Amino acid sequence: MTEKAPITGPLGDAERDITGKALQSTLLELVDLHLAAKQAHWNVVGGNFRDVHRHLDDLVTNARDFADSVAERAATIGVSPDARATTVAEGSGVPGLDKGWKNDREVIRFVVEALGKLIQRLRSRIDETDKTDQVSQDLLLSVSAKLEEAHWMWQAKIAEV
Repeated sequence: MTEKAPITGPLGDAERDITGKALQSTLLELVDLHLAAKQAHWNVVGGNFRDVHRHLDDLVTNARDFADSVAERAATIGVSPDARATTVAEGSGVPGLDKGWKNDREVIRFVVEALGKLIQRLRSRIDETDKTDQVSQDLLLSVSAKLEEAHWMWQAKIAEV
């Protein structure tokens, strides 16, 4: 016997499933990004320590806030969000960050790579939700825009002309 879902949303089953999958994948990656950025925040060393340390705080805050918005959107459409540690570890596409002290340039390169990969996947999810739920798509667009801006700023830290 199938249990009736306590939350229903405005989408049909197929639209909810596609949109829910896009939101869930984004949630996992935002939670993982937040955790990786916090790990880097605690372990960064080098001549640009203070700048990188503080910039990581901004990234952590944005990733946490976006994760909350994405999870709440999933719940709104009737999809139970799942960001348990095991789910994040198994389902995130964010590159891993090794333990231990990290040179500031190594941290910057890690953040640039992680953001680049996340943005690429987000853009795919934006396309996927175009026909299924434009409200969720709008949220993903907002997240992508802010992460793309962050990606530019992190790249500028190590760019050479």
